Amino acid sequence: MSGSLVTAQPRLLGRPRREIPVGTTDAVAEAVRRGLLHARRKQLPPWLLYDEEGSALFEDITRLPEYYLTRTEREILTRNADAILDAAGPPLEVVELGAGSASKTRLLLEALLLRQPRVRYVPVDVSRAAHAQARAQLRGLPRLEVRPVAGRYPEELGFLRLRMDDGGVRRLILFMGSNIGNLDLPSAHRLLVAVRRCLAPGDSLLIGADRRKSPRLLVPAYDDSAGVTARFSLNLLVRLNRELGATFDPARFRHVVRWNARRSRIEIFLESSRAQRIAVPALGAEIDFAAGERIHLESSYKLTAAAMNRLLARAGFETQEAWTDVRRWFGVTLARPVR
Repeated sequence: MSGSLVTAQPRLLGRPRREIPVGTTDAVAEAVRRGLLHARRKQLPPWLLYDEEGSALFEDITRLPEYYLTRTEREILTRNADAILDAAGPPLEVVELGAGSASKTRLLLEALLLRQPRVRYVPVDVSRAAHAQARAQLRGLPRLEVRPVAGRYPEELGFLRLRMDDGGVRRLILFMGSNIGNLDLPSAHRLLVAVRRCLAPGDSLLIGADRRKSPRLLVPAYDDSAGVTARFSLNLLVRLNRELGATFDPARFRHVVRWNARRSRIEIFLESSRAQRIAVPALGAEIDFAAGERIHLESSYKLTAAAMNRLLARAGFETQEAWTDVRRWFGVTLARPVR
């Protein structure tokens, strides 16, 4: 419908018949079982951070003065939206992995709507709260058809293998926000290979990645002076208490950020301030923490332009064009699968 945002039914996306278990109690419990009970070093997957409150807090983070990533990537898209679409080539369907609120994506969608009569946008995110934010962000764009998918990647990319009867519309896959940096290099390789296998001739991938720079800029982006990022991390414990009946006291943990120069990545942890035992009734288990013991929540790799090109090439992509900001803090790269 012109002037409105359309949300299609999940069956139109070619999703599996069984509901994707993203965010279910079983999925959360399994993540805790693997990461806190059976792992040699305690860790939890980053997707656990994004319940409704976590998604809202992350949007707050993107507006912080220290968090340069979002506004720098937005600067690149504002200046280069037409050049990006010229390089990708019409007609296009846009699929975005880890879409979040789609605030930056709107820039590309607006430019694309000036070029073709209708645009289909498929935001893929683990958080259904993020889908709601995207709906609000994109409301009012004419001739835009939005078909959200709740899912993780690369585990749940099956929908990409199915194509609508759309007369050969090509796909532009977005992976923005330096989400690629949240994956270690083997995992990033597996994801890119999985995406490439789902692409057809003429499809392309647009990927945004933060560049390596001084820790004086990097660390505050993940440990801001207002403590918003700390609340974001600690909210994970609140989620585990709510969904698994766990007995975490967030006041007994602190948000810790460090720069690992050897591995070129920011590392984010929750650190136990004392020796303590946490009950997790949903698992029928208790978890012991030593004073100073950490839960690894997330890493953010910082890639040079050359490292980004090597990563794409090893996964079977050929870099077509790349754009950066005036300070060269962040890069956006368009690549195509090699056939």
